[in-house]
Amino acid sequence: MRNRWSWVGAAFLVMCGFPAGEASAADLGPAGGGRSVAPAGDAKALARSIDAYFRARWDAAHVRPAAPADDAEYLRRVYLDLVGKIPTAAEARDFLDDPGPDKRARLVDGLLDSSAYLTRATEIYRAMLLPEADSDAQVRGLAPTFEAWLRKRVADDAGYDKIVREVLTVKFGSRGRRGGNAFDPRAEPSPLAYYVAKEAKPENLAANAARVFLGLRLECAQCHNHPFAQWKREEFWGMAAFFAGVGKQGKDDGLGPIRELPNLHELTIPGTTRIVPASFLGGKAVDWRSRAGGRELLADWVTAPDNPYFARAAVNRAWARFFGVGLIEPFDDMTDAGPESQPELLDALARAFREHDYDLKYLIRAITASRPYALTSAVGRSELAPAHLFAAMPVRTLSPDQLFDSLVQATGIRAGPGREPFFDGDSARSRFLELFADRDERPTEGQTSILQALALMNGRLITDATSVATGDTLAAVAEVPYLDTPGRIETLYLAALARRPRADEMSLMSGYVDRCKTESDRSNALADVFWALLNSPEFRFNH
Repeated sequence: MRNRWSWVGAAFLVMCGFPAGEASAADLGPAGGGRSVAPAGDAKALARSIDAYFRARWDAAHVRPAAPADDAEYLRRVYLDLVGKIPTAAEARDFLDDPGPDKRARLVDGLLDSSAYLTRATEIYRAMLLPEADSDAQVRGLAPTFEAWLRKRVADDAGYDKIVREVLTVKFGSRGRRGGNAFDPRAEPSPLAYYVAKEAKPENLAANAARVFLGLRLECAQCHNHPFAQWKREEFWGMAAFFAGVGKQGKDDGLGPIRELPNLHELTIPGTTRIVPASFLGGKAVDWRSRAGGRELLADWVTAPDNPYFARAAVNRAWARFFGVGLIEPFDDMTDAGPESQPELLDALARAFREHDYDLKYLIRAITASRPYALTSAVGRSELAPAHLFAAMPVRTLSPDQLFDSLVQATGIRAGPGREPFFDGDSARSRFLELFADRDERPTEGQTSILQALALMNGRLITDATSVATGDTLAAVAEVPYLDTPGRIETLYLAALARRPRADEMSLMSGYVDRCKTESDRSNALADVFWALLNSPEFRFNH
């Protein structure tokens, strides 16, 4: 690799800060008091209600919100949040040059209808329901069938309640049939891998279902009554008893099929003689007269409109996806709403979510159209407000897959024929994801390790991408005959950062390139510019 250190320091003085930009004025609706949120209506109406809620909170706290994000900042943010990667240079240029006042809403609609959104939503669901695939080779082998099922449900615009219901009520088949064997290549796509990943153990299934679908961490009560927790040991095992009949067929056969004894609705608490029947959290009676199985009755209760946890948990998880933190934290443990929480807003959004048939796209349209989402992250230290007031967009680290896919998008480098699946252990993508694994860090608190920084500076992917001989984007920019130096610099900025360079950046970069005497040296200087952009904090964060 060429020695770039002679000029890197100067370049990073310009690029280490996030772009302030010129914030475009936005019609944020009339100021108003009150903290109520409209329970129904279209996504724009819900967005206006979110705005009214936070205006009241900001006024009460004497907080001045950040300026609106400019179009470039909003564009990059929405692409990363909805499709998991940055836009192409052409997409960025088209959006920035679009004079339409409704272009942000049209952008969101277009992304939600795209195959890229379908792929990203499938990835998010998979990570939520089957996180074991990232570390367990056996579960990883089931991921294709599981993702095929998820992709079909997302493509059909299935409501979130219907997806959860199908997970909870998947059919296993009777003994000796392949219906319960997720490893059978003839098996139809299904969520059966969810049960394999949880070892088909009632306690694992109950703990995960409560945490993911209800936003409750019941596992603290698995072994004993916790002195500070709301939930008691008997309540945990009452939840687990809905899965009492579920188990592996055969002795300790990890690859064997799953079977179920449908009439088993009680469990003995381990280490005791206490038998606990299946019971809903909160004390609601179980109606066994319906002849439905335990998992069917549990699914009925979990997704029922009057369930106090289900819709709130889904909305809080969605909010955390777009802001890095939930309206109640931790976002998967909403037992206690502390003073920094926003339970009133969460309740209202959950009500609207239910009334719109648990339509996640409706919720996404409302969040991305809201004022808090459209605020800039470029604020000075003196302007910082408490994070729970959402008076500025929190800066979030890119997830490993977002970073890799954005690098591929920006550089044109391909890690193989088409998009390689995350479960291909020999792929460049898999190696990259392993190196950049976030280890459960919060998006707003992630840090880059020394090995990760070296991989971005000196790794094979970046080295190839910033070489005119092997980098598709760079080669095209360097060799196209109709662009002058500013045009080439602008295109690299659009490809990497989804924005045009500021005047000071253009002056610095153009001067660096134009001082070169030969065409070869100018191409190498453009490569240096591209390398610095790809290694800048602005590239590595969602802001």
